Amino acid sequence: MNSSELNEIAQHWFAAFNEKDLDRLLALYNDNAEHFSPKLKVRHPETKGLIKGKEALQAWWRDAFDRLPSLHYQIIRLTPHDDRVFMEYVRYVSGEEDLYVGEMLEIQNGIIIKSSVFHR
Repeated sequence: MNSSELNEIAQHWFAAFNEKDLDRLLALYNDNAEHFSPKLKVRHPETKGLIKGKEALQAWWRDAFDRLPSLHYQIIRLTPHDDRVFMEYVRYVSGEEDLYVGEMLEIQNGIIIKSSVFHR
């Protein structure tokens, strides 16, 4: 994929996430996609931070949207390369400290197959 196509997927990802539109967000993912997140590791230690499949993704995000109604992300930078795009953003939640986040989306045939979140 070229850089503009990768950036477009990332832009769609942010739009769906910030609108809390689970159907649009999940449509960007392969049925067997993997997602790794340090916050997932803390909230659900049994996962060791890794979940697989759209059903698990849906449950994870539904819980986040329900618990954190003010949750939204602001893009800082998108860095596309080959079959991936690295997204840098700030996570905002009312009453919590702002969090600088890096997230890598790995993409095959225009669909996200893996996402990995990085932060302190």
